[in-house]
Amino acid sequence: MTTSIPFQIASETHIGLVALNVADLENMTDFYTQVIGLRILSQTTTQTNLGVLDAHPLLVLKKIDHPLPLTKRTGLYHVAFLVPDRGALGEALRHYLTIDAPLVGASDHGYSEALYLTDPEGNGIEVYRDKPMSEWDIRENGEIHGITIEMDAQGVIDAATKEWQGFSEETIVGHVHLKVADLEKTETFFTDVLGLSLKSNFGRQAKFFAAGTYHHHIGSNIWMGEHVPAMQEHDLGLSYFSFLVPTKHELERLRTHLIEKNIPYQLENMALWLVDPNGITIKIDVQH
Repeated sequence: MTTSIPFQIASETHIGLVALNVADLENMTDFYTQVIGLRILSQTTTQTNLGVLDAHPLLVLKKIDHPLPLTKRTGLYHVAFLVPDRGALGEALRHYLTIDAPLVGASDHGYSEALYLTDPEGNGIEVYRDKPMSEWDIRENGEIHGITIEMDAQGVIDAATKEWQGFSEETIVGHVHLKVADLEKTETFFTDVLGLSLKSNFGRQAKFFAAGTYHHHIGSNIWMGEHVPAMQEHDLGLSYFSFLVPTKHELERLRTHLIEKNIPYQLENMALWLVDPNGITIKIDVQH
């Protein structure tokens, strides 16, 4: 008797971008460029693509007409921009303090040091750097234990070696943290369907998933409560986010797995689109 090996997505898979529905495109564009540190890559009257230098977009802002009032729904808890080192985080922190940016917290998670902010329309933002993997608390079963303690803010600032010029070209979206309706269904989707691994499990309140050996590409929590409704088309906040897989072969391997699992999806311009159990739209594309 043979047992089937669970599907695992390629270890090189990572987050690509986050797209937000916004009410005031001009104000949000100004915030993410002048405050947070992104640059405008392209722009129309209804959409701004933001990133670093000439790289692919990390954040897409999409203007929507007649937005619905903010209510308790699933969607984005925060988008997390990963900077390359502690010096880059120090430059960002010094800049945020100088301009009185809307900082709401700063934490040491054991595997990372992180700053937290909120944008003008209520979306959460994390800006963080990873500590060397040798400092992570990796358990025998592969779980990566995180903590939340006060960050050494002065140490981070002291690590800065140059003046702020916005995010460096090495900056990526390191992870996306989601507000979900059902943690168990979320775990089944990200592990059995997409092939990520459960990396941390916090007392039935939050779960964290990753491809390969990373601490997490996806965070999920039910801190708003369970079974909250999904976002609607004209809600402000998360429109979709994307994963990037390393090759076309890996995308096709995932597509075959979705068919075997009878998971609905759409194939559009060589990218897969699907919806998770919380009504959150995900795009899966090939790294370019």
